[in-house]
Parts: sequence; structure tokens; C-alpha cells
Amino acid sequence: MEFNLADLFESVVRTVGDRTAIVSGDRRLTYAALDDRAGRLAAVMSDAGIGPGHFVGIQLPNCTEYIEAMLAAFKIRAVPVNVNYRYVDSELRHLYADAGLVGLVHHVDYSAAVGGALDAMAERRLVLSVGPGGDYESTIEGAEPPERFPSRSADDLYCVYTGGTTGLPKGVIWRHEDIFFAAMGGGDPYQFGDHITSADELAGRIPDPGMVALPVPPFMHAAAHWLAFGIFFGGGTVVTLPGGRFDAEVTWGLVDAEKVNILVVVGDAMARPLADVLENEPDRYDLSSLMALGSGGALLSPSTKARLRNLRPGLIVKDAFGASETGQLGGAPPPDDPDGAPRLHVDERTNVFDDELRPVAAGSGDVGLLARGGRVPLRYLGDPDKSAATFVTVDGVRWSLPGDLATVEEDGTIVVLGRSSQCVNTGGEKVYPEEVEAVLKAHPDVADVVVVGVPDETWGQAVAAVVQPRPGRRPTLEDLRESARASLAGYKLPRHLTLVDDVVRSPSGKPDHRWAKQVASAALDSPADVPGTGETDRGGSG
Repeated sequence: MEFNLADLFESVVRTVGDRTAIVSGDRRLTYAALDDRAGRLAAVMSDAGIGPGHFVGIQLPNCTEYIEAMLAAFKIRAVPVNVNYRYVDSELRHLYADAGLVGLVHHVDYSAAVGGALDAMAERRLVLSVGPGGDYESTIEGAEPPERFPSRSADDLYCVYTGGTTGLPKGVIWRHEDIFFAAMGGGDPYQFGDHITSADELAGRIPDPGMVALPVPPFMHAAAHWLAFGIFFGGGTVVTLPGGRFDAEVTWGLVDAEKVNILVVVGDAMARPLADVLENEPDRYDLSSLMALGSGGALLSPSTKARLRNLRPGLIVKDAFGASETGQLGGAPPPDDPDGAPRLHVDERTNVFDDELRPVAAGSGDVGLLARGGRVPLRYLGDPDKSAATFVTVDGVRWSLPGDLATVEEDGTIVVLGRSSQCVNTGGEKVYPEEVEAVLKAHPDVADVVVVGVPDETWGQAVAAVVQPRPGRRPTLEDLRESARASLAGYKLPRHLTLVDDVVRSPSGKPDHRWAKQVASAALDSPADVPGTGETDRGGSG
């Protein structure tokens, strides 16, 4: 039996149509109502000439219309494309053209940016705007869902655009069946088991009641809409933040009001403010329904995990490790693991390869590239060279190399070290920024931090920390170095410090490394030009 995302969703609708599927502000939609609205939009798209293989952009904050647009595209075998709503003109023009968009659903708040880039679309068959004064509601209100949709396939395309903080965004192309099993719950033995043979069989395993989940990151971030669809396929309820903006107090209020079971954030940038609220007002919210808090897209530091577990005894706190090129990999470290690095295990679908695409020997200490086999993407959209480098064949098996560096311990445990593109080479020693960030975040004066490499005449690169202090605090470079010495080798300690009012992150919560490098470099050249101290340590490598 083939698995298609639209078929899977419709099987759930037939089974639990009266259940609440999504809550967004004052709007609460059952599965039947959500499916009806998506069907109406699908009819509008089809009437505009959008069909199989056509790419449709979605430039929205978290709202019911985001999910409606994804489902509508899936229903007619079109391909929804996640558009970063913070992109400016040049970035939008690149993405619109790169994806070959023929349709776009956007929020009225982004109309100015959209208007300047529309001519970059391959064709403008349909453009709808959501929000006050927009034409979305009136358009779908007058449409009727078709009685019959085109015959679908497991080979229908799913696309997620990734990147943009270290380079131009690129589209990762998957088959529907592969992304379902890799990232949307199909491979979760605790939810569906390993032997689902049909969409109807999946629907027959829907629990009562379903889980309630609140993904804090925007749906344009793959981890957020992967979670949403995983919840939908299990007959649960997805709750969104009003306006799509993170607020720690509002988040806890929703967990309380909607009896949320699963809360997903992106790293310490969201988790630490949540912990601060609980510390300040421990009895304000009823959080008895909350079973798990997970982080996707960025690792939680060990200190933040410990705070959350102490504040909410029994709460499962874990990292959901994965990438747009691999799907979900799991990999949470044990609770007492001091470095917090994700742990995987060598098996038929997970390995570490050296530069010659040979498996790294267990216990060798060698560093290679994490590799994921089995259900992996088809390619990058329009980039055969990048596709050939990332999606490789070894002994007849296709593997994805997302760019994460890793090593293999003697027992076959894979320790993920960080992205190869962010690794700092200082005097020949490799420094992984996430490890340094995790240690610096434990300092009581640090609210947020991004670690990058900056040019250094002696060492090639030097470790630089861009720090957002806690209110009223002003840590010095020596403060941070002394605090970190017990946990980090000398060459890993930051040699430069820049204090900023706010660390810049993407809407998904990931750090903007290009910005951080610019700020750190500018502080070295002229400390007065940036909102920071520009403090530096020009001593030896130790």
C-alpha cells in the first residue's frame, strides 16, 4: 500500500471528523471543518490552473490557513513551499524564482515585501492574502470542494526550504511516503508500530483521546509542521500561539487552558524564558497535563534541561535531533550526560562516514560526517551538484549527509558534534560552537549566546562569543573564561567577547551566524561601532 499525505489526513477525517484538529486564537476547527476549508482552497487552486507538480508558496505565521494551504496543495498533488516571512526583497525573489512558484498564500502584513517580489514567480496563477482586508476568506467561502480529487501517489512531492542564515535557501525534495515515515510519525513505533499497511489501518489505530501539542516555532520551520502532521495523523489537537509570536507567559497560559501534553520549542532561546516564568511564579499555571517538552532545530543546554526538570519533576525534557535532509533522528542524551550532545547508534540506517565514504571505526576518535540511510530525500531542487554531494550511494544504498560532524564511540554510540559549516578551526584544533555555547549559558549573567569563528592572524580562527547579558548584568571576557575553564579545554575558551542587547535569531529560533560573525568582526575592528564591548583576549591558545 502506498502512503500519500492527503490520503492519510482524509482517512483520519473519516474516522474522527468531530474531534478538534486545531486551535488558533478564537478559531477552533474540527477535522471535518479543517478538511472542508482545505478542500475549498484546493478547488480554488485547481480552477486557477494549479495541479500536479506545481509549487505554491505559503508565507504565513502559525494559523489555521497555513495548514489549510498545505493540505489543499497535497489534495491536488501540488507542492506547498514554506516561505520565511522575515525574508526581504532579494531573499524572497530568490526563493520565488528558485521554487518556480505559480501560486502564493500570504498574510496581509507581508504585502509590501510580497508585492516587490511577485514578478520573480514563474507564473502568477493565484495569489491570496490572509488577514484583515485580505481576499482569502471570501474566495474560499464561495468555492465548493470537488466531489473527487485526482488519483494520488506515494511519489507525490513534498518540499521544505532550508537555510538562509549561512547561505541562500534551498529546497529539499522528498516523496510523500518517505517524509511520512521519516518525520511525520509513520516511523514512530510508540504511535503506529512498524507494520502499517494502509491509511485506513493507521486511522484504525488512532488513540482516544489524542495528544494535544503546542509547537511554538513557526510552521515554516520543518520541525513545527512535522510535529503538527504527526499529531494530526494520530487524531490529536494542534494549538498555535496567537499572532505566531513567542511569549513565555502566553505559552504557559495556553498549556494550562488547552491542557497541552507536548510542548515544542527551539533551544534555550525559548526554553530559558519559559523556565524564568516558572521560577518567578511557580503556582500561576496548572501544568499537570504537560508530559514532555522537546526542542527541535537547536539543542537545549544541560543547565536549561536541569532547570526545567527541577521546576517540573517528572517532565520529560529532550532534544529532537534531525534535519531537513534526514527527517527526525531522535538522539536525546541521557539526563545525566554532562555535554548534552545528541547520541545516536550505528545501525543499518545511521552511520558516520569519512571523506572517502568509508564508515568511521568505532573507538578510533576520528571525526566524520553523520549519514542517514533508508528513507531520504530525492534531491535539492534545481541543484544537481549540491544533490550529488549530499545524497550519495554507498554499496548500493542511498545515504544523506546533512553536514553534521560526528564520531563513534567503542560501543557504537554516535556522538554528534555540530554542523561542519560552523566548526571553528583555531590553530589546527576543532571547536564545536554548540559545546561552548552550552557551557557559557550556565553562567548566571548570560541570557543568550552565539559562538562563531573570527579571523585571527596567529591561529587562523579564534573563538568569539556574542552574548546577550541578563538585565542589569555585564559579564566580562575573563568572567566567562574562568567560569568555563572547568568544562572546556583552553583552546575552546572564547578569546573575544561582544555584548549585544539582543541575540538575533531566525523566526524558528535558530541563531543567525552571519549576523553574529559580522557583529564579532566589527567589534574587533571598531568596538564603538556595535552595541557591545568588543572585549578581546589576545593571549596564547591555552
